[in-house]
Amino acid sequence: MESHIYTVTIAWSKDRKGMMCSPELTNNDALAGGCIEVATPPEFPKGIPGIWSPEHLFTASVSSCFMTTFLAVAENSKLDFTSFRCNSQGKLEKVDGKFMMTEVLLYPEVMIAEEKDIEKANKVLQKSEANCLISNSIKTKVTMQPTVLTQAVKI
Repeated sequence: MESHIYTVTIAWSKDRKGMMCSPELTNNDALAGGCIEVATPPEFPKGIPGIWSPEHLFTASVSSCFMTTFLAVAENSKLDFTSFRCNSQGKLEKVDGKFMMTEVLLYPEVMIAEEKDIEKANKVLQKSEANCLISNSIKTKVTMQPTVLTQAVKI
């Protein structure tokens, strides 16, 4: 595959927040399409609660990449699943006097129709973790704690 470029522009609006947009994601309504408001998180001086922060976006980047990798691996592996969700937590710490995201914890939950696919689902999750391009691009430790559930048969 050839290289790709992803364009993001951010502009300060006021206080400790700004608007981040990508022309590749913008449709007729820029705010509904390719823009999100970002701010310093409330744990920092003058931080603003309730707005996406770089720390949230970092964690979301790992989590969303894991999901899209899972979807591709599951399709290629012909895994029959009925739902996927992943809670995630990004851990911010001060290391050697500098703030850094030291760990991202992924808690994926996959629902499958049949018990016979539990092992296959776990293999797909492991392969997805190993092949997530964002996880492979960062020095932050990524830890996965998966859950595979089977749907209860209703009689």
